[in-house]
Amino acid sequence: MSGHSKWANIKRQKGAADAKRGQLFTKLTREIIVAARQGGANLDSNFQLRLAVQKAHDNNMPSDNIERAIKRGSGETEASALTEIKFEGYGPSGIAVLVEALTDNRNRTVQDVRRLFTRHGGNLGESGCVSWLFENRGVITVESNGANAEEVALHAIDAGAEDVRTEKGYVEIYTQPQDLEKVRKVIEGKEHVISAELSLMPKTTMILDENKAVQALNFLDELEGLDDVQRVFSNLDFSDTTLERLRSQT
Repeated sequence: MSGHSKWANIKRQKGAADAKRGQLFTKLTREIIVAARQGGANLDSNFQLRLAVQKAHDNNMPSDNIERAIKRGSGETEASALTEIKFEGYGPSGIAVLVEALTDNRNRTVQDVRRLFTRHGGNLGESGCVSWLFENRGVITVESNGANAEEVALHAIDAGAEDVRTEKGYVEIYTQPQDLEKVRKVIEGKEHVISAELSLMPKTTMILDENKAVQALNFLDELEGLDDVQRVFSNLDFSDTTLERLRSQT
């Protein structure tokens, strides 16, 4: 698990995302629109749409919002033209960073992302410069009280998971992309699934000390805070000691 994933889960546990609920719903809406536009409005035949809708449900997005987004994506109602953009580059301390964006104004998004990279001492690179460091995985996050962590892990492995890692308060389960839905269905019958999505996981990570980790996390948080940015991935990592200090400061 990358440090960025650990940080995201800490913020989720502390409810830090609640203050940005409106922005989150906007991003979820865009994800649904694009999935419906590319694969149609039928959930049974559109895998990406099923994942986007489930992610919206996981984040308590109202069903009416979800239905409107599907209609916009399928052309039943008017929707703004959205362009997908992927950025690759290096952030503070040389961490590898991948950014996925959806925008109706490409120039604005490019300028916003480049400005943050520059401000934090990083730089954007050519396509492919860091993507080779990441691989597609299904990631399921399950709430855990610690006592049931081993039981969660066993259920996940039996269901076809490739790997399971436990942290304070949650368990992360890793699958092949095509096995994500199957494993989730098994797990959610026994445990509280916080989220399940396709992700890009770093093959190797870069461990930073506390000060550098904070700088890098601030950069990643600012990237995620951009309205047009959907998801950010990095190979950042840090020690358990640093993690505990960050947890106490959140």
